[in-house]
Amino acid sequence: MESVNMSWVMLGTILVFFMHAGFSMVETGFTRSKNSLNILMKNFLTISIGAVLYFIVGYGFMFGTDAFGFIGTDGFVLNGVEDTGFFIFQAMFAATCATIISGAVAERIKLNSYILLTVVMTAFIYPVVGHWVWGGGWLSELGFVDFAGSTVVHFTGAAGAIAAVMLLGARIGKYSKDGKSRVIPASNVPLGALGVFLLWFGWFGFNGGSALAADVTVVPHVISTTMLSASAAVIASAYYSSLRYKKIDASLTLNGALGGLVGITAGTAAVSLTGSIIIGLVSGIVLVEGVAFVDRSLKLDDPVGAIAVHGACGIWGTIAVGFFATDGGLFYGGSATLLGVQALGVVAAFAWTFVMTFIVFGILKAVAGIRVSEEEEISGLDFAEHGSQAYELKDIMVTTPARKTNAVSSGSTLVERLDQLHGKSVKMD
Repeated sequence: MESVNMSWVMLGTILVFFMHAGFSMVETGFTRSKNSLNILMKNFLTISIGAVLYFIVGYGFMFGTDAFGFIGTDGFVLNGVEDTGFFIFQAMFAATCATIISGAVAERIKLNSYILLTVVMTAFIYPVVGHWVWGGGWLSELGFVDFAGSTVVHFTGAAGAIAAVMLLGARIGKYSKDGKSRVIPASNVPLGALGVFLLWFGWFGFNGGSALAADVTVVPHVISTTMLSASAAVIASAYYSSLRYKKIDASLTLNGALGGLVGITAGTAAVSLTGSIIIGLVSGIVLVEGVAFVDRSLKLDDPVGAIAVHGACGIWGTIAVGFFATDGGLFYGGSATLLGVQALGVVAAFAWTFVMTFIVFGILKAVAGIRVSEEEEISGLDFAEHGSQAYELKDIMVTTPARKTNAVSSGSTLVERLDQLHGKSVKMD
């Protein structure tokens, strides 16, 4: 049975790792093509740096011997740790938390600045929150419930993203002089949709693997609540966006699926199947309103909606446990105690992550700068940071000698139109 349990956890590890392909596709599809390579490099570096640093110090801070309910104190470089399988599963979660920030700061952050933020997040900021909840820290002692990380992983990543975006500022042309928000079109919505499907697929390992055993009484229920919540959120976000904007908005509907997945992650093993549908329905509406609130009220430029998906829906999913948990939830005869503990955990995670990220990123901004130049942002980070481009449109258009004259003309026109769409026209407004 031990080998079966470990096989299940390792399958979950592989699925969570594969979620980073989904993150890459979502971020690349929902941003402009001139930044595609930069986004891909950030995601590759995040999973790689995150795994190594979590091995060196992160795991120890998160699961080492408790000190004052705040932080772990041993187990660095896995010294004295025998369960390597548990380590590598948790390492995937650490990288997932960090990569949430990648989408929110896309298209204008210096690569080195993002790398440093990833280092701090995976080595220290995230492991401390993880210790509070999963490592025997003070929140776990209070009875805080977060089965797979609505707060520990997703809301923590969103809180870091809020601080980073505040310091980084909006993309050129995102807001007019009178503060009105402007839409900067996505470059490849089908690619983004494929990314959402991959994330949805990987989430079965994210939530299901968090059972840490092939338990027939837990895993089928977890996968069922995961599926039902995501499905309900898609329906809700599609219908609600059609009411709010008169048409079903594709990007909001796609993000609705992710919102439903984030929303169920805390209580996936604690709520009923019906409860998971309700959580998903509310998540879909929270997502639509959250995107609008972040963009128009807070004036935080988040190209992929990461703050709304992982932040707003992370808060809702964590709080929802206090209502819908079949053991202790308010709607099942429980007191308000669990609800209060869940709310406290959300506040504590935000305070720690936001303040620490703001300090680290603020110092970096003052010392070295965190944003590329205006010229580099307009030309695209692919060329500015990597010296190459993801798409060579001119070369693609000019391929047949017999049609060279027409191809050059139409190709040049197309490239000019794309340049205007993906940068220059936005700047000029």
